[in-house]
Amino acid sequence: MIWEFSNDGSVLMGPNRGRYTFGDNNRIKIETSIATSVYQIELVGDKMTLKEPSGSKLVLTRVK
Repeated sequence: MIWEFSNDGSVLMGPNRGRYTFGDNNRIKIETSIATSVYQIELVGDKMTLKEPSGSKLVLTRVK
């Protein structure tokens, strides 16, 4: 599935649209009509890791 983050704060996750905002302590909040999630975010090179409070991780790779 492709996640597309735009500069205007919108995010497209497959067929689902939402909004994202950055918080303090390297956190990102992603809001959709289905759910709102807050992740710890780590950016290294072309990789973005989203870590849930439960410890599970989602690693996204930039497509150029």
